[in-house]
Amino acid sequence: MCLLGRIASHAKCFDPKNAESHYVESLVLAEPRAMRPLVAHCHAGLAKLYRGTGERERAGDHLSTATDLYRAMEMTYWLNELETETKVMG
Repeated sequence: MCLLGRIASHAKCFDPKNAESHYVESLVLAEPRAMRPLVAHCHAGLAKLYRGTGERERAGDHLSTATDLYRAMEMTYWLNELETETKVMG
């Protein structure tokens, strides 16, 4: 579901409602199963999606959650990727 969210978020086939639906469904499945890396990826995807649709506050909330999760799990690669993209996107 998370991958489908990423696909629907891609510029060539941008479908924000579908992307959001896939990310949220993935979170619903991943959170009770303690799949923390997947939860972090979903929050990162939602942050990028909402930033792209101009929903800055929602983007910030998900960005903060993803950052906290990546940091807590010491997923430095993904944390660096997220921080780099955040700087580039402004």
